[in-house]
Amino acid sequence: MDKPYRPNVGALLFNRQGQVLVARRADQPNAEGRAGGWQLPQGGMDEGEDPRAAVMRELAEEIGTAKAEIIAEHPDWLTYDFPPELAAGGFRIAQRYRGQRQKWFALRFTGVDSDIRLDADEHPEFDAWRWASIEELPAIAVSFKREIYQELVRAFRHLAVPG
Repeated sequence: MDKPYRPNVGALLFNRQGQVLVARRADQPNAEGRAGGWQLPQGGMDEGEDPRAAVMRELAEEIGTAKAEIIAEHPDWLTYDFPPELAAGGFRIAQRYRGQRQKWFALRFTGVDSDIRLDADEHPEFDAWRWASIEELPAIAVSFKREIYQELVRAFRHLAVPG
């Protein structure tokens, strides 16, 4: 029997200059196999949880703030499969799930940079963050998320403007 997809939400958090927040994973390798893969905030949904509520909760958990407003929602649920080496390497979620089924949101950050606190959670997922051009996203994505990031750029590029 095939493993199921894990329900998940993701956030493109835009600052006032039209850049997107990306964060460096503390626990997962980048495309070159070294620590520090960069990604957009994302996370699993609790059973019965509304995706809009989930994305705000995930922001608070992962970057220490939910000072944001949802400005757009991708119309589709996007999926990706975990590569087999993640499960073999002990990545717990990849052992239970085939991959992730994600609802993506674009949000406008309403706070200031100092509101972003990666150490707010007892077990931080990220060890660094920065603002990036939306066009950078596919290049920084791990290979198995690249198609999703290309789709996010296509769908949300029009929001990457100052304001």
